[in-house]
Amino acid sequence: MNDIIYVGKHLLTFTVTRHSHTSWEFIYCTSGKGTLHFDLRSLPYESGDVIVIPTQLPHTNESVDGFTNIHVNMTDPTLTASEPFVIRADSNGFLLNAFTAAFYHFSEPTGQNPSLLAAYGDLIVRYLVSYSEAPEYTPIVHEIENHIIRNYPDCDFELDEYLHSLPFSYDYLRKLFKKELGVTPHKYLSDKRLEIAASCLDSDVDGRNIAEIAHLCGFREPLYFSRMFKKKYGVAPSGYAAAARTAKRAATDSDSMKILL
Repeated sequence: MNDIIYVGKHLLTFTVTRHSHTSWEFIYCTSGKGTLHFDLRSLPYESGDVIVIPTQLPHTNESVDGFTNIHVNMTDPTLTASEPFVIRADSNGFLLNAFTAAFYHFSEPTGQNPSLLAAYGDLIVRYLVSYSEAPEYTPIVHEIENHIIRNYPDCDFELDEYLHSLPFSYDYLRKLFKKELGVTPHKYLSDKRLEIAASCLDSDVDGRNIAEIAHLCGFREPLYFSRMFKKKYGVAPSGYAAAARTAKRAATDSDSMKILL
């Protein structure tokens, strides 16, 4: 499921003629804006939007000033939509990173890595599901959440300093944030850093060591990171990474056996 079979890019483009796919298409608009026309509806989009198009839906893509995009085709994504739709929630750039990485690994001159492509396909779909189901929060809570997401990689990010700079009571913001998201701002920041670290350990794209991953996710001290990671996931980062590698090898061996059979 969520298997990527093609990833491409449109450089500055004004028109894409009518066509359809036997697979699902996911289009990330990297710049510009335009409109996708289907038989019974039209979907305007702009930079940062993701358009999801189920199979066998003829469409055209038109823009007055031009657009650029990254488009991914998948078979059997874990989505239930039967009509095309637009996701407008990538203010933190996570989906752009996933689309860009998928393009890079699909276009590798030394050959594609199926396990990495599968991981990015799963990540893209998970983000889309998460964004499409995201509840509406009060503006100030949404602002705090976005600020945390933008700054979590910074080891010098001072969340308390930011919260005190807002024109609301610190205690009020803390209680409101917890009421709407279920955790305090500090817990949200810690969980976000640990979740991204777990994703890095699981994918192991660049072969970084534990200390490097900790720093990239906003932890200044690797030992503190390891202690927090084990508290959340029940295993040390090194053990988590080793288990992920074992699972991937098992999946690869299983796929190889299926091919032989």
